Amino acid sequence: MSLTRQQLEASLRQGKLAPLYLLVGSETYLRDEAARNLTDAALSGTLLREFNESSFSLLTDSPMAAVAAAEQLPMMSERRVIRIRDFAKLREADEEIISRYLDRPADSTVVIFMADDLDKRKKLTKALLANCAVVEFPAVKDAEAKAWARMRLKELKTTADDRVLSEVVRLVGTNLQTLSSELDKLAAAAIETRQITLELVDQLIDRSRELSNFDLGDQLVAGDRRRALETLHRLLEDDVQPVMLLGLIASNYHRLALAKELLKRGARDEVSRLVYGPPAKRDAFMNTLQRSDDAKIARGLQLIAAADLAIKSSLGGGGPKGARLQLELLVCELAA
Repeated sequence: MSLTRQQLEASLRQGKLAPLYLLVGSETYLRDEAARNLTDAALSGTLLREFNESSFSLLTDSPMAAVAAAEQLPMMSERRVIRIRDFAKLREADEEIISRYLDRPADSTVVIFMADDLDKRKKLTKALLANCAVVEFPAVKDAEAKAWARMRLKELKTTADDRVLSEVVRLVGTNLQTLSSELDKLAAAAIETRQITLELVDQLIDRSRELSNFDLGDQLVAGDRRRALETLHRLLEDDVQPVMLLGLIASNYHRLALAKELLKRGARDEVSRLVYGPPAKRDAFMNTLQRSDDAKIARGLQLIAAADLAIKSSLGGGGPKGARLQLELLVCELAA
């Protein structure tokens, strides 16, 4: 059974709990929050909470220990809660231990399985999807991140206008854990006025991600394959989605193509307006533009279009690893 996040919240308000949940997706902040809310609802009114909740990582804990804990009766409580992570690489025999429990879960235990993604070819994954209440937590988009940021600032009794929120999301990205940390920092700095300004954002937010995005485009045009791959891997490790990275690379090349055309028309002032940010960033863009030529930009756009098709195909079959490989191949070709 699949549930939306809103349906999960509604069922918890009504006191309806399933014995098995599967929380899956890369948006770990919302996923962990849902796990906490499930735990709080299941153990509401429990005096001996510490005796009735346990967490297991199946990288280090045995599946048998996790199942044994789930089968224990709660202590002076209506329910127990068991949280299980890192079950993707279990041996077949260990998968079978979990699968048997899924077929006959204990009525007095709520078991919460948590994962970033799933290998749908595995028997255990199929069993989880068939038996659990499944709630997905995909990476949020800019609009949702802005709405969430606005709500978070309200909790912090701080305000920011739409332009400021757009800038924060642009610089920080849509990972809500990172966004939450940055908003907390901004709210603390704005404690006297309770108003976050663009100036405050400019002073306090780490622009390393934005600079990395810009650096990647510059390194590709410069043909610096080693540094381009290092920057790509750093961005991927920072949980930037492959599709978003491809969009950033494409945006850089489209901007270069437009800038080349404007220069041919003698509209240098219009070129400078293509780059948002301080003069140093505009100067860096102009240096990149001068190092590029029409043929290289055109070839880059063709390669990006082919990679876009390949990445969309890989997300349908090969998953994130396939998309990552396509990006690495693209960077190697663009920096050739």
